[in-house]
Amino acid sequence: MNRAGNEIMSEILIAVEAFGLLGLSAAVGFFLRQRLSDQHLSDHNIEALRLVTGLLVTFTALVLSLLLASVKSSFDTTDRDRRMYAASLAAFDQCLQGYGAEATAMRGVIREYTAGVIASTWPEEEKPTGVTLPNLAGVARVGEDRTLRALITGVGLSLAALEPKDAFHQSQLAACRLAYDDVMHRREAVIEDAEGTMSGLFSRVLMFWLMLVFVSFGLQARHNRFTIVAIGIGALAISTVIFVIADLDRPYGGLFGIPSTSMRNALTDMSR
Repeated sequence: MNRAGNEIMSEILIAVEAFGLLGLSAAVGFFLRQRLSDQHLSDHNIEALRLVTGLLVTFTALVLSLLLASVKSSFDTTDRDRRMYAASLAAFDQCLQGYGAEATAMRGVIREYTAGVIASTWPEEEKPTGVTLPNLAGVARVGEDRTLRALITGVGLSLAALEPKDAFHQSQLAACRLAYDDVMHRREAVIEDAEGTMSGLFSRVLMFWLMLVFVSFGLQARHNRFTIVAIGIGALAISTVIFVIADLDRPYGGLFGIPSTSMRNALTDMSR
């Protein structure tokens, strides 16, 4: 199984674990209800429990919806930054092409760098063809990588060493330096975006709140097939939301992962 498949399985396991914990919490509630006397289960006490449950449900639903919105916003930002990064690489290559033959070697390195980014970020996909690939042994899938950084930094050093021979080349070199600065800025944004936004401790606290809600459901409901099915549907719905949150928090893997289309289109433009 490839890495993307492993990540999807990991997220499914997270959702299954959440479903199991919520179901277990409801079972604890059923168990406690059977052990309580009729005095504890009076209408007055049940009504008070419903008020507390309503407060818990409202609070956890609000936090869960805000978390989903936050993760989705972060995913969209990562997708946008990746597309802008691809566009900046293609624009930089076009600028070097306009400079002339002195920049041909740099253009080759830019193509090699872009192909390396594609092959390392999406290792389960077909590697780019028709272009030299860097040594990808030990290359990080996301975040900063020493091999790829050396390639793009080397282009910057070569760019700084160029000596324009006339006014046109001076102007073109200035534009290429600005384009290179934009590439580096976009690259830093992509590296920062690759990190997940969800805190493990916060996720566990949120799960604890949800478990309290389902314990209260079990305390209020009579133990029969209908209530078990209803609570099971609720647990399944929440587990699905947790799966989506976990998947979106891994922008370069899982079911909703960002595709390599923009980077491959940029590489195609460079090869024309």
